[in-house]
Amino acid sequence: MASITASSKHQLLVLALAFALVAGLFLLPKVIVKPKEGKESLTQTAARTANRDQGAAAPSTGATGLDEHGHPIGSHDEPTAEQPHMTVPAAQRGEITALVRKFSSEADQTAKLRLAQQLAEKYKAVERFDSAGYYLEQVAVVRPGEQAWKRAADQYFEAYSFATTEERQKLLGAKCQELYQKVLKNNPDNLDAKTNLGMAYMSSSNPVQGITLIREVLAADPRNEKALYNLGFLAIQSGQFDKAVERFQELAKVNPENINGQFYLGVSLAKTGAKAEARKAFLKAKSISPDPALATSVDDELKKLQ
Repeated sequence: MASITASSKHQLLVLALAFALVAGLFLLPKVIVKPKEGKESLTQTAARTANRDQGAAAPSTGATGLDEHGHPIGSHDEPTAEQPHMTVPAAQRGEITALVRKFSSEADQTAKLRLAQQLAEKYKAVERFDSAGYYLEQVAVVRPGEQAWKRAADQYFEAYSFATTEERQKLLGAKCQELYQKVLKNNPDNLDAKTNLGMAYMSSSNPVQGITLIREVLAADPRNEKALYNLGFLAIQSGQFDKAVERFQELAKVNPENINGQFYLGVSLAKTGAKAEARKAFLKAKSISPDPALATSVDDELKKLQ
């Protein structure tokens, strides 16, 4: 794969956020930092993410709470002015509302599953990944199997990776654990599911289990990019920069075109004082990315090395 985030348009939060997390905030899962964004966009990003996670209007404290899917209670019902399901154009919201009504009233199982698939696609398109996961889970319950469970789990994992509160993170992480365990029950060798399950454990009471699972992935596939990346970034978060360097150097050998891997190799090297090597990694990241925002981030990091 070209990069850890090739399958997803969001790649990591900002470097500044990463080190705030290291300083004491709760861990975020998956690919956690986003060199593509400048520091000035951090507040805007957080606001967009909060809207995506909580719907357009988060419930007031103690008023409604979250359901078992990590939504405000009632958010799988028809959207209302008081508790809109999401911030989307009226036409798209109308389509989803109509599909939800059909799904709720449909008695024929085949037709109901077809509607669930359509709802999952609609929700995915507006980045309501937990809602997409909910409907894909309904399909998997009726037609279980490795891929059916994984499709549902992957959507919940997308939502998990955007979680902005510890409560949401733990709730969605638990859901990911539940569903990825079903995937692995069907196929213990599904390394992508095992890696994501490992990251889901990072917000649980047993994060060591997550590290163990990701290491097991590397034992089975020493060239696994996602496992190398995640272990590298977890090492950054825990301040183990020497270990992070080792992971990202290995990732660079596996895929020297991995943009995020090169960027965080530079970050790790800089933290160990290896300025010349860090400069090379940053320049490599800049050379293989057409993104001007990443170029700006690299330039900022290079200035720190002077």
